[in-house]
Amino acid sequence: MTIIAMQSIVQLVSHMFFVMVAFWALQALRTDALLKKYHIPQARTLYILVAIAIGYTASNFFIDFILSIQNLFLLF
Repeated sequence: MTIIAMQSIVQLVSHMFFVMVAFWALQALRTDALLKKYHIPQARTLYILVAIAIGYTASNFFIDFILSIQNLFLLF
């Protein structure tokens, strides 16, 4: 397996993991006061989109952090 394939797999797994964690964490919020009644499909879609945005951002942060640490070790 090539290095590019391994990096792609790690990124996909990381993105999926952080999206699931973000979705789990968002369920702790009480959003019933913010959302209109009888708009359940829209609320679910909003939850999913917000979870994707938060999870993707967190995943990119950790991947960039790990790559930065690896690059620091290459300096020495």
